[in-house]
Amino acid sequence: MPVNLSAPQAHELKPIAGLKLGIAKAEIRKPDRKDMLVMHLAQGSRVAGVFTTNKFCAAPVTVCREHLASQQPIRALLVNTGNANAGTGDQGWQDAKQSCQALAQLLDIAPEQVLPFSTGVILEPLPMDRLLAGMPACVANLDENHWLDAAESIMTTDIVAKAASKQIQIDGVTVTVTGISKGSGMIHPNMATMLGYVATDAKVSQAALDKMVRDAVNRSFNCITVDGDTSTNDAFILIATGQADHAEIDTHSAGYQVLSQAICDIAIQLAKAIVRDGEGATKLMTIQVEAGRDEQECRQIAYAIAGSPLVKTAFFASDPNLGRILAAIGYAGISDLEVDKLKLYLNDVLVAENGGRAASYTEQQGAAVMQQAEILVRVVLNRGTAQATIWTCDFSYDYVKINASYRS
Repeated sequence: MPVNLSAPQAHELKPIAGLKLGIAKAEIRKPDRKDMLVMHLAQGSRVAGVFTTNKFCAAPVTVCREHLASQQPIRALLVNTGNANAGTGDQGWQDAKQSCQALAQLLDIAPEQVLPFSTGVILEPLPMDRLLAGMPACVANLDENHWLDAAESIMTTDIVAKAASKQIQIDGVTVTVTGISKGSGMIHPNMATMLGYVATDAKVSQAALDKMVRDAVNRSFNCITVDGDTSTNDAFILIATGQADHAEIDTHSAGYQVLSQAICDIAIQLAKAIVRDGEGATKLMTIQVEAGRDEQECRQIAYAIAGSPLVKTAFFASDPNLGRILAAIGYAGISDLEVDKLKLYLNDVLVAENGGRAASYTEQQGAAVMQQAEILVRVVLNRGTAQATIWTCDFSYDYVKINASYRS
């Protein structure tokens, strides 16, 4: 079961003026489940996105990049689950294009104003007959209060839907930020394997939105890992409908930091929810590396720990075999690492210092910490002021079961 994560409640998710969401059961892969989502944006909305770095990126990712580069104002997003439309060659690209054309016709907009997204099984053709048949139901279902349904409609192996809302004040005006994401396995930057959509009714310049989406993803979805696999379909989209009654925010506006922080807060909450719901996860581990020379070396060490199967299985078993953490730090690729300066903590328990086991440490202390559902692994390098935080989960028997039977 997910680690300290419960499903969001519909009333907690605030609507975004200028954005409506429609859901359908199109039977893309399985019967009687929500598996298609349309987001319809008001005129004047602005959109920014960040996508997977996987070289085998899915057809819809390629089409999204093309449509964003076309400079046409984006008016709709189309998402399906159950099929990734990845590893599908030219036919996949044509299918993604056709889906944009079909939705554009229903909404009376240009095909280039539609962004398509798919998630699910790779190397299988998109069932276009079912996808096209489901679109009218999505359009008929459009409503600004469908955020929970939207979160449920993009799930794959997720157990719990992921959504969050926040309201802030800018120039005395209430501004809303609401977001959804999906992800449970195949999670690793850049980006983590996920789909994420965050929207605000704030009035934001394109330059400011582009900066906000990069800042948010670098502090959230690029700070999580479940299994070290980067997907073909990752996308994080930031939408600003511009419906709030305040002056437009640009990168130098007084309200920029307030809005950017709110967007980051929602993105971090959604990213951590993905790790809490990691396939088979029983524990959430925060890997915090501090007092490093620069952020890059801190992230390198944090990811070495977070990505180690030996570390992750030890945490699942609540086995304080903490030498595995030291080994991961040692192979992280920091050539001039000063091991004698380093200190390793498990929560507030000092485990290692001066190049070896701390004199005060007992295995009973380590075992007690590792029984907990949420654990902090803290590495103090004592060679600078930089720091980085990464979130990960353990590896359990269920991770293997889930992925062994994913297509069945």
